[in-house]
Amino acid sequence: MNRSTLLFKLWIFHLVFLFLFIQGCATTPPPPADPLAYKNRTKSSTEEDVTVTVAVPTISEALAIYGVELASKRIQPVWMEVKNDSADTYWFLPSGLDPDYFSPSEAAFAFYADKDETNRQLDEKFQKLNFQNPILPQSTQAGFVLVNLDEGFKAIDIDLISREAVKNFSFIIADPDFKADYKLVDFETLYASEDIINIEDEEALRRTLEELPCCTTNADGDEFGDPLNLVLIGEPNDLVPALVRRNWHTTEIIWSRAILRTIKSFIQGERYRYSPISPLYVYGRPQDIGWQKARGTIHERNHMRFWLSPMRFRGKKVWVGQISRDIGVKLTLKSPTFTTHVIDPDVDEARRYFVEDLAYSQALASVGYVKGVGVVTKEAPRMNLVGDPFYTDGFRAVLFFESRPYTLSDIEHLKWETPSGYFKRD
Repeated sequence: MNRSTLLFKLWIFHLVFLFLFIQGCATTPPPPADPLAYKNRTKSSTEEDVTVTVAVPTISEALAIYGVELASKRIQPVWMEVKNDSADTYWFLPSGLDPDYFSPSEAAFAFYADKDETNRQLDEKFQKLNFQNPILPQSTQAGFVLVNLDEGFKAIDIDLISREAVKNFSFIIADPDFKADYKLVDFETLYASEDIINIEDEEALRRTLEELPCCTTNADGDEFGDPLNLVLIGEPNDLVPALVRRNWHTTEIIWSRAILRTIKSFIQGERYRYSPISPLYVYGRPQDIGWQKARGTIHERNHMRFWLSPMRFRGKKVWVGQISRDIGVKLTLKSPTFTTHVIDPDVDEARRYFVEDLAYSQALASVGYVKGVGVVTKEAPRMNLVGDPFYTDGFRAVLFFESRPYTLSDIEHLKWETPSGYFKRD
């Protein structure tokens, strides 16, 4: 038996064993959740004389509220309260929150049992909990809207209309249950104040970014991996909404549930929007946060890693990153599951895709390119840490984000480096 055949059989055995193990394991029920705990995590916003407050219950809190596990049907309740101190009557448009939202009857029907009385009680409960229009003058209305389940970050857009006005409220809510890389990092104490590099001049920023390391490394720092080809400049309140709007999702850390969800997705040919990514190292530590945009199956995705740098540009944080496109899966002895993703060797394509994608986020203010890893040709590619070849023009994209809306025509293209085939406005 050759090595490849043996590895394949070990891999299949490993996947099947873990899958059957999780399927057969009995789990201890969690303690009952407080059905009002979500109100301790609310976010509010006021526009003139209308205030909107929102919160997203955890899976266990939703179970305590509704009496059924909504998450098992990929349903997520969003709680909202509208305080209308105006003289106008407002209507909430649930399609603005989720065009595929669930009506109370639709969601209740998903949990119907054989007993008519039980089903009637379900209908009544779901209707009672639902947010009710209209919001009359000098009144407060509260309730739930049932939307499609999102983990990691939840983008919440609340549109209210009256005869005289339209008001929009936008929120980004972090899922307290979700195990993500960034929750393991104390960003406030990551660098001492004396280690912070404050930069005000664009040319000085350009030079400093060109002096960054070429690539990620392994944990020991003695082997180079994928090239550092992205830099994002902005505060989390600028960046996170932009990424969420474009359907990027934070990745789970590598833990038991995530590994098993990955295996299940692989076996069943499904996509997994939050699948973990392996750690790569910059500044002597693994990525501070991972993001990905999943495709049809777990085999294919765009994924990226970011590290908060000690640099600040005009007071804003500077994030150093790496992006590549996964195009398949291969067997390897370098992974505990004997598998790893295969990247598209043209890593510039993934970088270009990200720039174009975020141009539609309405938060990209300007973009430029600086020198990075240097030219790596297709004929003489480099290898990353799992042996995948890559080639590149050697540049890293630098993206500047702001909170105010930017259209495509508003985006400034800095006159730094110009990658081949790149559109640059005069």
